[in-house]
Amino acid sequence: MSTPKRHSILHWLRRPSLLYLGVGLFLFLVPMSEAHAQKGKKKTTQRQQPASKAKKASGQKASAKVAPKKQQVPVKKTTTRRPTSRKTSSGGGDEMVIKQSRQQLEAEKQQNQERIREINRVLGQTATKKTATLTELKALNSKIETKTKQIDLLAQDINLLNSEMKGLSVQSAGLARDLKNLKKEYAAMVFAASKTANTYNKLSFLFSANSFNSLVMRYQYLRQYTDARKNQARHIEQVRGELNTKQQTIKYKQVRKKDVLQAQVKENESLEETKERQAVVVNELSKQENTLKSELTERTKAINRLDNMIRVVIEREIQRAAREREERLRRERIARQQAEEREAAARARAEAAAKAAAAPTPEKAKEIIEKADEALAKAPSAEEVVKSKAEARAIAAAPEAEAGATFGSSRGRLPWPVRSGYISEHFGVHSPMPGISVRNLGVDIATNVGEPVRAVYDGIVRNVTSMSGVGTVVMIQHGEYFTIYAKLSSASVSEGQRVNARQVIGAAKADPDGGAEINFQVWKGNGKLNPEGWLAGK
Repeated sequence: MSTPKRHSILHWLRRPSLLYLGVGLFLFLVPMSEAHAQKGKKKTTQRQQPASKAKKASGQKASAKVAPKKQQVPVKKTTTRRPTSRKTSSGGGDEMVIKQSRQQLEAEKQQNQERIREINRVLGQTATKKTATLTELKALNSKIETKTKQIDLLAQDINLLNSEMKGLSVQSAGLARDLKNLKKEYAAMVFAASKTANTYNKLSFLFSANSFNSLVMRYQYLRQYTDARKNQARHIEQVRGELNTKQQTIKYKQVRKKDVLQAQVKENESLEETKERQAVVVNELSKQENTLKSELTERTKAINRLDNMIRVVIEREIQRAAREREERLRRERIARQQAEEREAAARARAEAAAKAAAAPTPEKAKEIIEKADEALAKAPSAEEVVKSKAEARAIAAAPEAEAGATFGSSRGRLPWPVRSGYISEHFGVHSPMPGISVRNLGVDIATNVGEPVRAVYDGIVRNVTSMSGVGTVVMIQHGEYFTIYAKLSSASVSEGQRVNARQVIGAAKADPDGGAEINFQVWKGNGKLNPEGWLAGK
């Protein structure tokens, strides 16, 4: 009798009815795939462990009862590379530093441009004069200083742009490598998937498994492989988009660098023109040397008079503060003595009452009480003690108690005394032109004619006066500090008045050259300080 011929699983899959039956069964069992797979793995592990122990104990081959090894499915690892945010070569911390440097640089450039506009406005006012003036020379000197700083800032801008473009280039190169690797991996995945591109090959791959667990694992592999291809395609598009963004940013930086270079060239040309005008003004002023020296001599005399007046007022206030301290201490001492006398009389009265209670006769007791009451009546009353203490507190111990002792902590944060203006002459000794030197007790701030002048801090007005060469002068005390505002056309405050920060105290005076500038000073006791270190940036 002939043995029935055995057919392979592929032979049965060619029969449509069995094919549909297998697919239906598979789709019915797939939802339970993960649970079965985990259960099968656990059972397999439990079966294999005793076999492994038996083999180790006997030193022989495993018996037939040991569960056979499952057929290994040649599954290729399909992990996808996720594009990560790349840092520049200098690191993420340097990126933050570059961002802060960019913000600070732009702020400084904006401030410098504003100062140049204010200087040009002053130069426009002096341009109406037919002859060169010292005011014009000061404005030109300030413009040259500002232009030079602006050129340096533009050079810093170019260096910063180069650093930014270098970082972007490093990031672009990294993204390009990522994109190349992602495409290479995707091509390999597509090639591998092409081998099982039709349904027949996929089903053959699935139903050739020798167990249900193996079939489930093969199905999971096919599903994961399909998802991996989709994710890989999405990551490719993401990296391509990031790469395009970086490349566009580099192009923008290149255009920006070109604009900055052009601006730097223009600033250099403008600086040369300003220097040429400065040379012309210096030449014209040199011809007026005698007149100019006479004007500067008068200015020096006015500055000396102002210096002496400030010192006198400061010395007067120091002495006044010392007297007030002494008077306060004297009144506190009086109040303390009165309180002690009052307490002593009260204690004596209490002791007298005790003695009177022990007196042998009522007459003696009455005598003791009367003497104690008489002594208590001569002692200061409770109202007098309270009044003395209040008077002591009412007297200022020092100027700090009146004007605020926190002025010193406001260094670098004081508001400017005028809203519009720039420093036209710095603190100390200067030489606006060869052979001529000038001394400034504070700083000169060029501004508009009639510009409101404001107090920079809370304080008490200690002096308001008018002097030849410096106009109206207002002096305000802030504890041990003093601020002086000179070259005012008028004052809107009076001596002894309390003022608040940013309160208007006067107006800027017009000078003979058609412009206006005020002189601002800061003193601590008898010592002059550089006001630039106290004013906030504009």
